[in-house]
Amino acid sequence: MTGSRRNRSTFLRGRRGRSRPTRTGVLTAGVLTACASLVAGCGVVPGVTGGTGDDPITVMTWAPSDTGATNKPGMPAFARAYARWANAHGGLGGRRLNVLTCNDHDDSVAAAKCARRAVKEGAVAVVGSYSQHADSFLPVLEGAGIPYIGGYGITNAEFTSPLSYPVNGGQPALLAGLGSALAESCGPVTLIRPDTIAGDQLAPLLDSGLSGGGHAATHDQRAEEDATEYDDESDLALRRATADPARRGCVVPVLGDRTGTFMDSFRRAREEYPRVRTATVLGSVDQSTVDASGGASGPYEGAYVTSWYPGVDDPGWNRLKRVIREEAFGDNSVDAADAGVQTTWIAYTVFKEVVESLGDGEVSADRITRALDDGLEVDTGGLTPTLRWRFQDKLASVGFPRLVNTEVTLQVVRQGRLVSALEGAVDTTRTLRDADLV
Repeated sequence: MTGSRRNRSTFLRGRRGRSRPTRTGVLTAGVLTACASLVAGCGVVPGVTGGTGDDPITVMTWAPSDTGATNKPGMPAFARAYARWANAHGGLGGRRLNVLTCNDHDDSVAAAKCARRAVKEGAVAVVGSYSQHADSFLPVLEGAGIPYIGGYGITNAEFTSPLSYPVNGGQPALLAGLGSALAESCGPVTLIRPDTIAGDQLAPLLDSGLSGGGHAATHDQRAEEDATEYDDESDLALRRATADPARRGCVVPVLGDRTGTFMDSFRRAREEYPRVRTATVLGSVDQSTVDASGGASGPYEGAYVTSWYPGVDDPGWNRLKRVIREEAFGDNSVDAADAGVQTTWIAYTVFKEVVESLGDGEVSADRITRALDDGLEVDTGGLTPTLRWRFQDKLASVGFPRLVNTEVTLQVVRQGRLVSALEGAVDTTRTLRDADLV
């Protein structure tokens, strides 16, 4: 589903409905707290690989929780709910699904320990997870031959590892798409991003979209990831955004959970600069964030937000909502509108298709990897293009050989509600391919 390539002038004008692809595949004390097994607590026998017969299939889902920065508790919580739902409906390919969960605490040491636990507990895959510390966990998984299916796309390493199978375009696609949109509508652009290794990757990606539209590069402004206020950062960003009085400047905060904290400071400072608009990416803002900040009278009104997936009212999410309704109705951390939960759902959809493609044979990390590498195609019900991974894919030349889903959707906050700014999705392949990201 590559379609025609769009430059920045068609991002806001071009419209392409998302077609439903045809199904073609058969488809620190307590650094490791929150590790849970749905079958037997944390006492899973090491080495279980989900063989023939009734042997369980063990996987792991991890994400940070209870940290001072970004938290994604809904992802492991939904994974546990998915296992309950799958097992209540006959399991995967007739086998019971055993989900382990782990809290990486947004810490490189803890992330590596989560990966080592996955190896020790006999996990055949890590599915639908979030971590900023790919340099810590991916070598562990690669050493054990365990595939990483459906990470959040927060690090570039997820798009280079031969054992990574991303389901979305991650930060590269979101920021490239956002840059394309802002190139037409903004004067000076200032990016507020975490002063972290993952944050270092954000400015070049936003610039890829801006430069494609003939726009000057963004002002790359670092900020502490876990700050409790951003008054100084807001003042500086606003001064930069108003450097050209003839054009309306834009401020782009991409601080994860701390975006709301930034916007609290920004709201106060913005009173002197009413023409400055804001824009960001899904994961840094959602409808609950807009509501909590004042809705139509808040600082997000008029802001553009790029996303990987259709809006939560799309019929493609109906089965996800059913799982939540049946198995996670009492867990407030599991929200169908949350991009982390959505990513975990799609990742488990992929995993289910892989397991079913193996028939009655052994379900092992090696066989899962081979099935994916041999060209298995996965239909996600229109939530993404048909997914298929090859080691050297269309963006290998710019350092993203595993990035197979380059589509993003553009939303805007109107009257306090996140609504679609255009129909369907836009392919960012050309923007990323033309970027100087290597």
